[in-house]
Amino acid sequence: MNYPLLKLAAIDIGSNAVRCQISAVLHYGDRYRLKRVEYVRYPLRLGEDVFASGRISPAREEKFVKFLHALKLLMEVHDVAHYLVCATSAMRTAANAPEIVARVQKELNMPIQVIDGQAEAFYINRVIEHLLEDNKHYLHIDVGGGSTEFNIYHDRRKVASQSFEVGSIRRMQQEESGLSSDALNGTWQRMEDWVKENGRKYHVTRAIGTGGNINKLYSLAQPSLDKPVTRRRIGTVLNNLTRMTMDERVNVAMLNPDRADVIVPAGHIYLSAMEWANINQMIVPDIGLKDGMLQTLFEQHFDEINPLSNGADHQLLATVPGRTNGLE
Repeated sequence: MNYPLLKLAAIDIGSNAVRCQISAVLHYGDRYRLKRVEYVRYPLRLGEDVFASGRISPAREEKFVKFLHALKLLMEVHDVAHYLVCATSAMRTAANAPEIVARVQKELNMPIQVIDGQAEAFYINRVIEHLLEDNKHYLHIDVGGGSTEFNIYHDRRKVASQSFEVGSIRRMQQEESGLSSDALNGTWQRMEDWVKENGRKYHVTRAIGTGGNINKLYSLAQPSLDKPVTRRRIGTVLNNLTRMTMDERVNVAMLNPDRADVIVPAGHIYLSAMEWANINQMIVPDIGLKDGMLQTLFEQHFDEINPLSNGADHQLLATVPGRTNGLE
Protein backbone atom coordinates (compact mmCIF):
# COMPACT_ATOMS: atom_id res chain seq x y z
CA MET A 1 0.00 0.00 0.00
CA ASN A 2 1.31 3.43 -0.93
CA TYR A 3 0.67 5.62 2.13
CA PRO A 4 1.69 9.23 1.34
CA LEU A 5 3.93 10.96 3.88
CA LEU A 6 5.50 14.38 3.59
CA LYS A 7 9.20 14.09 4.43
CA LEU A 8 11.72 16.64 5.66
CA ALA A 9 15.49 16.30 5.94
CA ALA A 10 18.24 17.97 7.95
CA ILE A 11 21.96 17.69 7.15
CA ASP A 12 24.30 18.74 9.96
CA ILE A 13 27.90 19.27 8.80
CA GLY A 14 29.87 19.08 12.04
CA SER A 15 33.57 19.15 12.79
CA ASN A 16 33.65 15.43 13.57
CA ALA A 17 30.85 13.97 11.45
CA VAL A 18 28.20 14.77 8.86
CA ARG A 19 24.70 13.64 9.84
CA CYS A 20 21.56 13.38 7.76
CA GLN A 21 18.16 12.67 9.24
CA ILE A 22 15.03 12.22 7.14
CA SER A 23 11.75 12.39 9.05
CA ALA A 24 8.13 11.97 8.05
CA VAL A 25 5.45 14.35 9.29
CA LEU A 26 2.67 12.40 11.01
CA HIS A 27 -0.71 14.04 11.62
CA TYR A 28 -3.37 12.39 13.74
CA GLY A 29 -6.26 14.35 15.20
CA ASP A 30 -4.88 17.76 16.13
CA ARG A 31 -1.34 16.54 16.81
CA TYR A 32 1.77 16.51 14.67
CA ARG A 33 4.81 14.34 15.10
CA LEU A 34 8.12 13.80 13.33
CA LYS A 35 9.05 10.15 12.86
CA ARG A 36 12.59 9.31 11.81
CA VAL A 37 12.64 7.15 8.69
CA GLU A 38 16.36 7.40 7.81
CA TYR A 39 19.53 8.39 9.61
CA VAL A 40 23.05 8.40 8.16
CA ARG A 41 26.25 9.48 9.89
CA TYR A 42 29.71 9.60 8.35
CA PRO A 43 32.84 10.59 10.37
CA LEU A 44 34.33 12.96 7.81
CA ARG A 45 36.41 14.80 10.42
CA LEU A 46 36.66 18.20 8.75
CA GLY A 47 38.01 19.53 12.05
CA GLU A 48 41.19 17.45 11.84
CA ASP A 49 42.26 19.49 8.81
CA VAL A 50 40.87 22.85 9.82
CA PHE A 51 42.06 23.04 13.42
CA ALA A 52 45.57 21.97 12.38
CA SER A 53 46.10 23.93 9.13
CA GLY A 54 43.16 26.34 8.84
CA ARG A 55 41.94 24.71 5.63
CA ILE A 56 40.02 21.67 4.40
CA SER A 57 42.43 19.48 2.44
CA PRO A 58 41.73 18.59 -1.23
CA ALA A 59 41.32 14.90 -0.36
CA ARG A 60 38.77 15.61 2.35
CA GLU A 61 36.99 18.12 0.13
CA GLU A 62 36.48 15.40 -2.49
CA LYS A 63 35.03 13.03 0.11
CA PHE A 64 32.79 15.81 1.36
CA VAL A 65 31.34 16.54 -2.07
CA LYS A 66 30.87 12.81 -2.81
CA PHE A 67 29.07 12.25 0.47
CA LEU A 68 26.74 15.21 -0.07
CA HIS A 69 26.00 13.84 -3.53
CA ALA A 70 25.09 10.51 -1.93
CA LEU A 71 22.81 12.28 0.54
CA LYS A 72 21.14 14.19 -2.28
CA LEU A 73 20.37 10.91 -4.04
CA LEU A 74 19.08 9.42 -0.79
CA MET A 75 16.72 12.37 -0.34
CA GLU A 76 15.51 11.98 -3.91
CA VAL A 77 14.74 8.29 -3.32
CA HIS A 78 12.75 9.26 -0.22
CA ASP A 79 10.91 12.04 -2.10
CA VAL A 80 11.98 14.60 0.49
CA ALA A 81 9.90 17.74 0.07
CA HIS A 82 12.18 20.20 1.89
CA TYR A 83 15.65 20.04 3.40
CA LEU A 84 18.11 22.23 5.26
CA VAL A 85 21.90 21.98 5.30
CA CYS A 86 23.88 23.68 8.09
CA ALA A 87 27.63 23.66 8.77
CA THR A 88 29.19 24.57 12.10
CA SER A 89 32.61 25.22 13.64
CA ALA A 90 35.00 23.60 11.16
CA MET A 91 33.38 25.16 8.09
CA ARG A 92 33.09 28.60 9.65
CA THR A 93 36.80 28.42 10.58
CA ALA A 94 38.16 27.02 7.30
CA ALA A 95 39.75 29.64 5.02
CA ASN A 96 38.58 27.79 1.90
CA ALA A 97 35.01 27.17 3.12
CA PRO A 98 33.44 29.80 0.80
CA GLU A 99 34.96 28.10 -2.26
CA ILE A 100 33.74 24.67 -1.13
CA VAL A 101 30.24 25.98 -0.40
CA ALA A 102 30.17 27.58 -3.86
CA ARG A 103 31.33 24.33 -5.47
CA VAL A 104 28.57 22.32 -3.78
CA GLN A 105 26.01 24.89 -4.90
CA LYS A 106 27.28 24.76 -8.49
CA GLU A 107 27.74 20.99 -8.84
CA LEU A 108 24.90 19.69 -6.66
CA ASN A 109 22.57 22.68 -6.38
CA MET A 110 22.61 22.23 -2.59
CA PRO A 111 22.76 25.44 -0.53
CA ILE A 112 24.84 25.23 2.65
CA GLN A 113 24.29 27.65 5.54
CA VAL A 114 27.48 28.17 7.52
CA ILE A 115 26.05 29.17 10.90
CA ASP A 116 27.65 30.79 13.93
CA GLY A 117 27.38 29.60 17.51
CA GLN A 118 24.33 31.73 18.24
CA ALA A 119 22.42 30.28 15.28
CA GLU A 120 23.46 26.79 16.34
CA ALA A 121 22.09 27.46 19.82
CA PHE A 122 18.89 28.88 18.31
CA TYR A 123 18.15 25.67 16.41
CA ILE A 124 18.85 23.44 19.42
CA ASN A 125 16.68 25.70 21.58
CA ARG A 126 13.69 24.84 19.38
CA VAL A 127 13.62 21.33 20.85
CA ILE A 128 15.29 21.88 24.24
CA GLU A 129 12.55 24.26 25.39
CA HIS A 130 10.03 21.39 25.43
CA LEU A 131 12.08 19.57 28.08
CA LEU A 132 11.99 22.35 30.65
CA GLU A 133 9.89 22.48 33.80
CA ASP A 134 8.40 25.59 35.37
CA ASN A 135 10.41 27.28 38.12
CA LYS A 136 13.54 25.28 37.29
CA HIS A 137 16.91 26.66 36.21
CA TYR A 138 19.10 24.80 33.72
CA LEU A 139 22.57 24.90 32.19
CA HIS A 140 22.51 23.41 28.69
CA ILE A 141 25.88 22.09 27.47
CA ASP A 142 26.43 21.12 23.83
CA VAL A 143 29.94 19.96 22.89
CA GLY A 144 30.84 19.54 19.24
CA GLY A 145 34.10 18.78 17.52
CA GLY A 146 35.16 22.40 17.27
CA SER A 147 33.02 24.41 19.68
CA THR A 148 31.01 24.26 22.88
CA GLU A 149 27.69 26.05 23.28
CA PHE A 150 26.27 27.04 26.67
CA ASN A 151 22.69 28.17 27.25
CA ILE A 152 21.05 29.05 30.54
CA TYR A 153 17.29 28.70 30.98
CA HIS A 154 15.54 30.44 33.87
CA ASP A 155 11.89 29.44 34.39
CA ARG A 156 11.57 28.16 30.77
CA ARG A 157 13.17 31.30 29.30
CA LYS A 158 16.67 31.45 27.82
CA VAL A 159 18.46 34.22 29.66
CA ALA A 160 22.11 33.74 28.62
CA SER A 161 24.12 31.96 25.95
CA GLN A 162 27.73 31.82 24.81
CA SER A 163 29.76 29.88 22.25
CA PHE A 164 33.41 28.96 22.83
CA GLU A 165 35.86 27.63 20.26
CA VAL A 166 36.69 24.60 22.39
CA GLY A 167 35.51 21.17 21.24
CA SER A 168 36.46 17.51 21.31
CA ILE A 169 38.77 17.56 18.27
CA ARG A 170 40.36 20.90 19.18
CA ARG A 171 41.01 19.71 22.73
CA MET A 172 42.37 16.36 21.53
CA GLN A 173 44.80 18.11 19.19
CA GLN A 174 45.92 20.40 22.02
CA GLU A 175 46.58 17.46 24.32
CA GLU A 176 48.46 15.52 21.62
CA SER A 177 50.66 18.54 20.91
CA GLY A 178 51.48 18.91 24.60
CA LEU A 179 49.68 22.19 25.12
CA SER A 180 47.86 22.87 28.39
CA SER A 181 44.08 23.07 28.38
CA ASP A 182 44.07 26.88 28.59
CA ALA A 183 46.84 27.46 26.05
CA LEU A 184 44.54 28.55 23.24
CA ASN A 185 44.30 32.28 24.09
CA GLY A 186 42.84 31.58 27.50
CA THR A 187 39.60 30.21 26.00
CA TRP A 188 39.33 27.45 28.58
CA GLN A 189 39.64 29.96 31.43
CA ARG A 190 37.07 32.28 29.86
CA MET A 191 34.71 29.35 29.54
CA GLU A 192 35.13 28.49 33.21
CA ASP A 193 34.59 32.11 34.26
CA TRP A 194 31.41 32.39 32.15
CA VAL A 195 29.86 29.21 33.56
CA LYS A 196 30.70 30.11 37.16
CA GLU A 197 29.42 33.68 36.87
CA ASN A 198 26.18 32.84 35.09
CA GLY A 199 25.58 29.67 37.04
CA ARG A 200 25.60 31.67 40.28
CA LYS A 201 23.64 34.57 38.80
CA TYR A 202 20.75 32.39 37.64
CA HIS A 203 20.96 29.73 40.38
CA VAL A 204 21.21 26.80 37.98
CA THR A 205 20.54 23.44 39.61
CA ARG A 206 20.17 21.10 36.61
CA ALA A 207 22.21 20.35 33.50
CA ILE A 208 21.08 19.26 30.05
CA GLY A 209 23.70 17.62 27.84
CA THR A 210 23.46 17.22 24.08
CA GLY A 211 25.90 15.87 21.50
CA GLY A 212 27.11 12.51 20.29
CA ASN A 213 29.76 12.06 22.99
CA ILE A 214 27.48 12.71 25.97
CA ASN A 215 24.89 10.39 24.42
CA LYS A 216 27.49 7.62 24.32
CA LEU A 217 28.74 8.38 27.84
CA TYR A 218 25.15 8.30 29.05
CA SER A 219 24.53 4.88 27.51
CA LEU A 220 27.74 3.57 29.13
CA ALA A 221 26.88 5.08 32.51
CA GLN A 222 23.17 4.36 32.86
CA PRO A 223 21.49 0.97 33.22
CA SER A 224 18.18 2.82 32.75
CA LEU A 225 17.99 5.27 29.84
CA ASP A 226 15.16 7.39 31.21
CA LYS A 227 16.80 8.95 34.27
CA PRO A 228 19.33 11.73 34.86
CA VAL A 229 22.98 10.72 35.15
CA THR A 230 25.08 11.90 38.08
CA ARG A 231 28.30 13.85 37.79
CA ARG A 232 30.02 11.15 39.83
CA ARG A 233 28.91 8.44 37.41
CA ILE A 234 30.15 10.42 34.39
CA GLY A 235 33.49 10.83 36.14
CA THR A 236 33.73 7.10 36.82
CA VAL A 237 33.07 6.21 33.18
CA LEU A 238 35.59 8.82 32.00
CA ASN A 239 38.25 7.48 34.36
CA ASN A 240 37.68 3.96 33.07
CA LEU A 241 37.92 5.08 29.43
CA THR A 242 41.02 7.17 30.15
CA ARG A 243 42.86 4.10 31.44
CA MET A 244 41.99 2.13 28.28
CA THR A 245 44.11 2.04 25.15
CA MET A 246 42.49 2.90 21.83
CA ASP A 247 42.40 -0.82 21.04
CA GLU A 248 40.53 -1.51 24.28
CA ARG A 249 38.07 1.33 23.72
CA VAL A 250 37.18 -0.10 20.31
CA ASN A 251 37.19 -3.82 21.14
CA VAL A 252 36.19 -3.88 24.82
CA ALA A 253 34.05 -0.75 25.25
CA MET A 254 32.78 -1.29 21.67
CA LEU A 255 33.20 2.35 20.62
CA ASN A 256 33.53 3.32 16.97
CA PRO A 257 37.11 4.46 16.20
CA ASP A 258 35.94 8.01 15.43
CA ARG A 259 34.25 8.11 18.85
CA ALA A 260 36.96 6.35 20.83
CA ASP A 261 39.57 9.10 20.49
CA VAL A 262 37.34 12.14 21.15
CA ILE A 263 34.98 10.87 23.86
CA VAL A 264 37.41 11.53 26.72
CA PRO A 265 38.31 15.14 25.82
CA ALA A 266 34.63 15.87 25.15
CA GLY A 267 33.61 14.21 28.40
CA HIS A 268 35.99 16.40 30.38
CA ILE A 269 34.25 19.50 28.99
CA TYR A 270 30.83 18.28 30.16
CA LEU A 271 32.20 17.19 33.53
CA SER A 272 34.13 20.43 34.06
CA ALA A 273 31.07 22.57 33.25
CA MET A 274 29.00 20.64 35.79
CA GLU A 275 31.72 21.13 38.41
CA TRP A 276 32.02 24.87 37.66
CA ALA A 277 28.27 25.29 38.03
CA ASN A 278 28.13 22.95 41.07
CA ILE A 279 25.53 20.72 39.37
CA ASN A 280 25.29 17.07 40.34
CA GLN A 281 22.85 15.64 37.77
CA MET A 282 22.40 15.88 34.01
CA ILE A 283 19.47 15.12 31.72
CA VAL A 284 20.66 13.66 28.40
CA PRO A 285 17.92 13.77 25.76
CA ASP A 286 18.70 12.18 22.41
CA ILE A 287 18.30 15.41 20.44
CA GLY A 288 20.56 17.93 18.77
CA LEU A 289 21.05 20.43 15.98
CA LYS A 290 19.38 18.26 13.34
CA ASP A 291 16.19 18.04 15.41
CA GLY A 292 15.99 21.81 15.74
CA MET A 293 16.53 22.14 12.00
CA LEU A 294 13.64 19.73 11.35
CA GLN A 295 11.42 21.67 13.76
CA THR A 296 12.24 24.86 11.85
CA LEU A 297 11.46 23.24 8.49
CA PHE A 298 8.15 21.98 9.86
CA GLU A 299 7.14 25.48 10.94
CA GLN A 300 8.36 27.15 7.75
CA HIS A 301 6.32 24.84 5.53
CA PHE A 302 3.29 24.28 7.72
CA ASP A 303 0.92 25.93 5.24
CA GLU A 304 1.91 23.23 2.77
CA ILE A 305 1.61 20.49 5.39
CA ASN A 306 -1.85 21.65 6.40
CA PRO A 307 -3.26 24.26 3.97
CA LEU A 308 -6.52 24.38 5.96
CA SER A 309 -4.84 25.51 9.18
CA ASN A 310 -6.09 29.12 8.91
CA GLY A 311 -3.32 30.28 11.16
CA ALA A 312 -3.99 27.67 13.85
CA ASP A 313 -1.29 26.56 16.25
CA HIS A 314 1.19 24.35 14.41
CA GLN A 315 3.58 23.21 17.10
CA LEU A 316 4.82 19.65 17.02
CA LEU A 317 3.71 17.32 19.75
CA ALA A 318 5.51 18.62 22.83
CA THR A 319 8.65 16.66 23.66
CA VAL A 320 9.14 15.08 27.04
CA PRO A 321 12.31 14.04 28.92
CA GLY A 322 13.67 10.66 27.86
CA ARG A 323 15.61 9.12 25.02
CA THR A 324 12.98 9.65 22.32
CA ASN A 325 11.58 13.01 23.44
CA GLY A 326 8.59 12.63 21.18
CA LEU A 327 10.80 12.25 18.09
CA GLU A 328 10.94 8.59 17.10
